[in-house]
Amino acid sequence: MKRVFEEVEDDAGSVSKYRRHDNGRGVVSMKATAHPSAFINESAYVEQGAEIGVNAWIGAGSWIDVDAFVGAGAFIGSNVHVGQQAIVGRGSKVGSHSRISAGSKVADGARVDRDARVAGVIRKDVARAA
Repeated sequence: MKRVFEEVEDDAGSVSKYRRHDNGRGVVSMKATAHPSAFINESAYVEQGAEIGVNAWIGAGSWIDVDAFVGAGAFIGSNVHVGQQAIVGRGSKVGSHSRISAGSKVADGARVDRDARVAGVIRKDVARAA
C-alpha cells in the first residue's frame, strides 16, 4: 500500500503536508483544493491555497504555486510553473515548459504557446509567442 500523505520540510524548517490526488496521483497540499475530476500527474505539485477546477488537466512536472487558480477544463502542459496568485481561466491551454508569472492572468479560452513567458494579462484574442 502506498503512502497517502507526504511531508516536505523547507530550508527554514517549516513542514508542509501533502496528499496524493486520486486522479493521477499528483501531490496536493492539504491546504489546497483540487476537484476530484481534475487530473494531476504524479510528478506535479499543487501548493497551499491553490485551486484546481473541474476537469482541469495538470501535466508531468508542473508546479501550481501558492494561491494560484486553474479553471474548469484548463490544460496545463508538462513542466509548467503557474506562479503565486496567477489565474489560468476556464478552458485555457498552456503549452509545456511555459512560465506564468506571479499575479498574471490567462483569460478563459486563451492559448499560451509552449516555452512562453507570461507576465500580465493574456486575452483570448491575442496569440502568444515563445
